[in-house]
Amino acid sequence: MLDIKRILASAPRKPESAQPRTLYTVWGERIVEGETPECAHPHPQFERKSFHSLDGWWECCFVQTKDAAASLHAAVAPSTFDRRIRVPFSPEAPLSDVGRRLEPNELLWYRRHFEAPAELFSQPDARLILHFEAVDYACVCFVNGNRAGSHVGGYLPFSFDITPLLVRGENEITLCVHDPSDAGVQPRGKQKLEHGGIWYTAQSGIWQPVWYEIVPSSRMESLAIDARADSGQLELTVTLRDEYPSCGTAAAGALRVRLLDGDIEVGSAQADAPRPGSPDAREGLAHRRSATLAIDVESPHLWSPEDPHLYKLELTYGRDEVSSYCAFRSISIERDERGVSRLCINHAPVFLRGVLDQGYWPDGLMTAPSDEALSFDIETAQALGFTMMRKHIKVESDRWYYHCDRLGMLVWQDMINGGSPLSAWHTSYKPTFFRCSWGRFPDDTPKGRSALSSESAEYRAEWNDTCKGIVSHLRNHPSIITWVLFNEGWGQFDAREATDLVRALDPTRTIDAVSGWYDQACGDFLSVHNYFRPLEVYDDATCPHRAFVISEFGGLSFHLPRHSVLETSYGYGSLDDIVSFEAAVRDALEQADRLERDGLAGFVYTQLADIEEETNGLLTYDRRVNKLDNGRSAQ
Repeated sequence: MLDIKRILASAPRKPESAQPRTLYTVWGERIVEGETPECAHPHPQFERKSFHSLDGWWECCFVQTKDAAASLHAAVAPSTFDRRIRVPFSPEAPLSDVGRRLEPNELLWYRRHFEAPAELFSQPDARLILHFEAVDYACVCFVNGNRAGSHVGGYLPFSFDITPLLVRGENEITLCVHDPSDAGVQPRGKQKLEHGGIWYTAQSGIWQPVWYEIVPSSRMESLAIDARADSGQLELTVTLRDEYPSCGTAAAGALRVRLLDGDIEVGSAQADAPRPGSPDAREGLAHRRSATLAIDVESPHLWSPEDPHLYKLELTYGRDEVSSYCAFRSISIERDERGVSRLCINHAPVFLRGVLDQGYWPDGLMTAPSDEALSFDIETAQALGFTMMRKHIKVESDRWYYHCDRLGMLVWQDMINGGSPLSAWHTSYKPTFFRCSWGRFPDDTPKGRSALSSESAEYRAEWNDTCKGIVSHLRNHPSIITWVLFNEGWGQFDAREATDLVRALDPTRTIDAVSGWYDQACGDFLSVHNYFRPLEVYDDATCPHRAFVISEFGGLSFHLPRHSVLETSYGYGSLDDIVSFEAAVRDALEQADRLERDGLAGFVYTQLADIEEETNGLLTYDRRVNKLDNGRSAQ
């Protein structure tokens, strides 16, 4: 039976115009007080020693235009930058020290000077690669006034080889950014210009680290890892780049890899590279190719949440050296002894005790204030008894996934929604009141797409590209066990085709095609959200091979004014005191646990931490109070 009282209390409402107060985490306080966070390598699975951070103080300015999207690529850097910004925090985040929103009709310019390293000029085949981990949304980069490249998409890393544009001594980087936020149709997650309730402050510009590295002209560009637990075979696909005689270099020779368990080598392999002049080497041009390496490992030490065992990888290609890691584990849907479909790790059924994690911070918004803060969230979730975190409508810093790998935290990774403005009727009211609508709504017709805000062909194409980019970017992380494609109908379309797309890209993981409602009888789960009905297990008559999960529930709210950015609060049922809140949450979790015997394969409780007006976290927004520990300090 529906809980009408809770529904009415949590109904979508017009956002209030209250100005949020500034709230800092302990890590953000340290930054404000002048402490510089440790700069760890952004990609532990593709790490070179030549890493150099460009985070810190940059200059910036805002420029109004009539059409920011059209002006972006023809823009000329302004002569005056009138303020400074702390990178990698967006201008909307308190830690940026800007405190200003980038409007859809504006361009945001950044400027930074840096000294070109001497080794770039002392080694004839050295190249300098400039990396941006994420810039929201579209940008053009210039070096010493010359165009270095452009990028579109707010959640994935990109890089430019800026070697030809550099001079000895001081060099200038400028970056021009346009972000329409929800005035556009691009994948944007939960950012909204009129934020409130379940929608959060829109942010823009650089929001993940900026850095550079010195690499040889013949080098490794990417690494795809396939560690097969059942066969004990490790297959590595390495993309190589060679720049031939026009720059005075030749192919680097053999590609080699060592696999180590601790300090002990347990396997190695090599592949020979083509020599200059061979049919697949283009004289005078940069040439890319893929090389595959295979290593057999007898009785590999398997990775699991209880024993997150990682192997080290050392790769060399000429002068290029890269360190990485991998893990052997399998993910599958199998029937248990009672014939119930379960998610299995290494063929052993695992009951998923998950928590929703949106990765927002009061001082950094989508940017964690430090690497230590990323670890804190994961370790806290584990201490609270959760074995899985659903990274919700966001691609996190690559180091977050590294910490999940090493700590044994399972991850369900969401894709990024977008599209035209959502229909509250189709995405909220109708599915809430009429459960019968969940399996009766096609998402591959013009009418269905229009109702679910995915009528834009431009949006659908970009969603597909972003989805492919996310899978490619994150697929090496053993902690990720499931890809979540669509959530509550937000920008949903062609879920069956999307499932086939992701299955072809990555057959090693499970897929939650549709989380919430509007199931399309595809993927590996019947995945429902249940905030307003008694918890129960539903039959999956259309696809009995799928596992049943409650992929969101709970959402109970308790507002602590001193640890919130707003006086208002939002959640799915509010409690008046910390004792009542803790009892209600623990009761909800126990109810979900008991459903395992009825066929529940797992659940996701909403949510780990408060976010802005949404005060249904187990931790306060500033991570200072653990609401499940009688309001005691969380640190």
